[in-house]
Amino acid sequence: MTSHPSLHKLLSRPDLPIRERVGVTSPSAMKPTMLRNLFLGLLLVGGGFALTGCSTNGRDAGGKDTRNKLVVSVQDQRMLLLRDGKPLKTYPVSTSKFGLGSQADSNRTPLGILEIARKIGDGQPTGMVFKGRRPTGEILRANATGRDPIVSRILWLNGKDQHNSNTFSRLIYIHGTPEEWRLGRPASYGCIRMGMRDVVDLYNRVGEGAEVRVIRQSLPKVPDHRDDTSNRLDSANHLGWALPD
Repeated sequence: MTSHPSLHKLLSRPDLPIRERVGVTSPSAMKPTMLRNLFLGLLLVGGGFALTGCSTNGRDAGGKDTRNKLVVSVQDQRMLLLRDGKPLKTYPVSTSKFGLGSQADSNRTPLGILEIARKIGDGQPTGMVFKGRRPTGEILRANATGRDPIVSRILWLNGKDQHNSNTFSRLIYIHGTPEEWRLGRPASYGCIRMGMRDVVDLYNRVGEGAEVRVIRQSLPKVPDHRDDTSNRLDSANHLGWALPD
């Protein structure tokens, strides 16, 4: 859209009084059409600032989720979801049975700061089997005998630290597993496994760009209130702990 010349002058010279910026000596000297166009132009610019300014929906200017953070405890084999710094929910998970690390082809779970780079599986039914990150059409029930594919949802992770910067190329995901009986102990080949329904629940709560921290130590004792806001703890700091840098 081409900007109005008067509007361009108004924005480019904020040091001038408004009457000089619009090129007239007084409002009375402006024609009705001129006033209307200037007013509409200011409304459009104001709306543009509102759309591109500070986020009001928990996402930054680049669309990244800044409200939600995930902390995965390898010791506990649990994941904590924080929203605006407040513990919201915990989930049982499985990290790698081969241990921790970022070496290529090691099948280990990376430590450190990660982020959700891509979300895959929107709208697919719980238990949908994925191969090559594409739904196959096959749907499994929890603990299906002899089956261990990726199911339900995929949250593809990207490493933010130098030592885990290959996380995305290693195809490390948070994803659903039909082998829910293995959750709560290391059992994966590098990914972070979740229950078939839990991963759908998490998928619906977090956006791309949300931070994920994988730590060795235990999480604080956080009651799993399942969104019981009347009992929710005030913040992670209230628990007397802080996330490691």
